[in-house]
Amino acid sequence: RLGDKEKTNKNHIETMDPFNSQTTTGTTIMAVCYDGGVMVGADSRTSSGSIVSSRATNKIDQLHKKIFVCRSGVASHTQITCQYVQHWLNMHTIELDGDLPQVKTAAKLFQQIIYHNKGLVAGILCAGFDDVEGPQIYQIGLGGTVVPSRVALSGSGSVFIYGYADANYKENMTRAEAKEFLTNSISLAMSRDASSGGMVRLTDIHADGTDYDY
Repeated sequence: RLGDKEKTNKNHIETMDPFNSQTTTGTTIMAVCYDGGVMVGADSRTSSGSIVSSRATNKIDQLHKKIFVCRSGVASHTQITCQYVQHWLNMHTIELDGDLPQVKTAAKLFQQIIYHNKGLVAGILCAGFDDVEGPQIYQIGLGGTVVPSRVALSGSGSVFIYGYADANYKENMTRAEAKEFLTNSISLAMSRDASSGGMVRLTDIHADGTDYDY
């Protein structure tokens, strides 16, 4: 039998082993509504234990034509959750007979999956534009709580920039102001948070479509 000291050393070695660690998107993700649309942004670093496994990960997934999601948590958990929601949205679109699904429908699907699967480590920002309610953001926490908001941030790097976001956010920003706000916020988080890094990826969703800035 291992003594207490040996057990402690063994646990420490297993914790530090990147090959036995879950791949996580320790991250900074953010979304903001502006006058005419909504913009989402994220860093691009993915880590496995103490090792940076990728510096160019895309943490912004497209669920439908004008519905996007930013992912934080365990990478495999967030990826499979997004795949399920994307599949169900496509099935729902067939039922709508040509109309596009609403953003809140996608948020509700995330809520149902995360709430009924307590082992999932998935923090989600669901954002998009529809003809019913215009630009929208829904933040879905680890327990499945859905919080609608005009600006939202999440991930390990978000704790470093709440003050900056509170001081610099304003209602009805222009597209250029929203881009500058997201870029500066995520860049500041990347400079402080060891789990955030790489590049800033932005996606702009509006009535005329989507634009990407990578």
